[in-house]
Amino acid sequence: MPRSKTTKSNQENHHTPSKKRNRETSADCLFKGKVTCLATNMATIPLILLLLLQTSSSTPKRHHLFLFHITIFFLIFLSNPHLSLSISEDEALIKFKESLKNTTVLDSSWHKGTSPCDKNKNWACIRCEGNTVEALLLGESGLSGELDIDPLIALPGLRVFDLANNSFAGTIPEFFLLGALKSLFIDGNQFSGEIPKDFFSKMGSLKKIWLSRNKFSGPIPESLANLKYLMELRLESNAFSGYIPSLSQGSLTSIDLSNNKLQGEIPQSMSKFGADSFKGNNELCGQQLGKECNKETKKDEGAPMPDLKWIILAIVACLLLVAILFRAKRKEDHFDKLGKENLDEGLHVPSSNRRTTSIQSKGGGDSVRGSSRRGGSQSGKPMGDLVLVNNEKGPFGLPDLMKAAAEVLGNGVLGSAYKAKMVNGLSVVVKRLREMNKMNRDVFDAEIRKLGNLRHRNILQLLAYHYRKEEKLLVSEYVPKGSLLYLLHGDRGISHAKLNWPTRLRIIHGVASGMYYLHCEFASYPVPHGNLKSSNILLNEKYEPLLSDYAFYPLINNTQIVQSLFAYKAPEAIQNQQLTPKCDVYCLGIIIVETLTGKFPSQYLNNQKGGTDVVQWVQSAIADKRESELIDPEIASATDSIEQMVKLLHVGAACTVSDPDKRIDMKETLRRIEEISSI
Repeated sequence: MPRSKTTKSNQENHHTPSKKRNRETSADCLFKGKVTCLATNMATIPLILLLLLQTSSSTPKRHHLFLFHITIFFLIFLSNPHLSLSISEDEALIKFKESLKNTTVLDSSWHKGTSPCDKNKNWACIRCEGNTVEALLLGESGLSGELDIDPLIALPGLRVFDLANNSFAGTIPEFFLLGALKSLFIDGNQFSGEIPKDFFSKMGSLKKIWLSRNKFSGPIPESLANLKYLMELRLESNAFSGYIPSLSQGSLTSIDLSNNKLQGEIPQSMSKFGADSFKGNNELCGQQLGKECNKETKKDEGAPMPDLKWIILAIVACLLLVAILFRAKRKEDHFDKLGKENLDEGLHVPSSNRRTTSIQSKGGGDSVRGSSRRGGSQSGKPMGDLVLVNNEKGPFGLPDLMKAAAEVLGNGVLGSAYKAKMVNGLSVVVKRLREMNKMNRDVFDAEIRKLGNLRHRNILQLLAYHYRKEEKLLVSEYVPKGSLLYLLHGDRGISHAKLNWPTRLRIIHGVASGMYYLHCEFASYPVPHGNLKSSNILLNEKYEPLLSDYAFYPLINNTQIVQSLFAYKAPEAIQNQQLTPKCDVYCLGIIIVETLTGKFPSQYLNNQKGGTDVVQWVQSAIADKRESELIDPEIASATDSIEQMVKLLHVGAACTVSDPDKRIDMKETLRRIEEISSI
């Protein structure tokens, strides 16, 4: 598709051509005194106004001005949808639906006169907070058409708008009319053209923006730099060109600008992001890409010398930027750098189709959605394309998942995770994994059944799976309290306050117990868990830890994805690219120190710019005999237990010794922790 050269004004006319022309024609007629020309707009003017105009000739002159102003007011009021009388949420959504094509997924439940938030019969692809529509989840619904955003202004509670992976095209719609949005997902469509530089200037609440895999061109909008709460920005696989604006928000933890046409030097403010965020831009340079910028790249020598006013404006802009950076730096906390693990309400931002998106499989042929008509299963027999491997939570099938309310929990190196709550009350997590094509169906089935047969109080049980050549779905029980990572570094409420010393000791003990169980069950694996970190440790209502994302290493076929597993942070894996069971021990040592100190480990970050190098920190403290200084102040008040804490800190240090031959194994780690617990 040729690159669009549409200007901003042309784009505005493209969005609202008829409304704008009608307003200008009517207003021009009135202000020029040509009242009779209103007859041409009779369809848009109420009868009462026409009567007022017709009777004005017999009305005393002192009333003419009054009637004239009243006429103008009503005309503008009625011609401007933003000023018109408010409509109900069901009417607004039906009006919005009229601008869509292929709305089969919506037709069965979107009915005018019914409540979108009716608990007994809620509308498809809608999530509510009380009686207010909070999320419009239309991702992967086969939709197309010319989006009419105007009706959605009547949804004051709308915070999440998901249109991902549909067939929408044309210039970017007027999403800026929805100023309260926190998450906007339009990735995987055919939108094209330039985005006006001030497009996001009035969307100050945005935290997540996914525009990837479209055909956008032109410069990256400068207004993105002013979104102070921005956490995730995905612009990859478009045709954006020009220089990267300086995005210096401390809240920004995930960015992908890869596979565009960007040029110049990567801003210093974005140095915390790795090469993967910028690859595929041939004219881009900077430290992350290992490509030095020459003088011509840093400064365009062919550009004319700017005059005095532009120099002054540039100086003012620089001063403002310095002020913004200074304020952002003061507010920045180490857990703002958590990559794809969100730590505020964005942790559970929904962005999937409520009925089907979270469990729909891509790739042509029979999909999970298409299989929902098939029968159920018992005791691990196939249920359409869904296979139960654990029946302890009762039988369920694809029809149950199809009817479930769904939301996105997050995206990680292995894929995406969705929460689905079924009508029987069971909430499950569905993980979509795209890099598990190493084995054929029979071998994969055997490996997954091994996971389904695991029984340990500290292991999250796998319930079912779905197999396709290009991707796999794994279903497990949903744990509502969240991860240890979130409770340690993100939550500052009641849940965090309950992380006292006995609770933290119980968590560490439970993690070690679960890890030893895995090392016994999968002793032949190069690394039995492979991805142990605090974001993969879930806590139930009693703060008992449950290990997740375990034993995936033999299933993953992508070398780059394998190397992103946390076990590769162990020194021997970094140096020799070789995994052993003691890599899991190293990861457990990180968990122990993180839990005792409350510090966010820099080891979780790819570039390790941010957080604390907890391994080096602990080794130095032990050498100086000042271990007690490292204990989290929130548990150090339990002075009677300081000795236990210090001994446990030494266990963490023993687990993170750089030489694997001198590092203790998992059995010894558990023995020492149990010994400390019995004190």
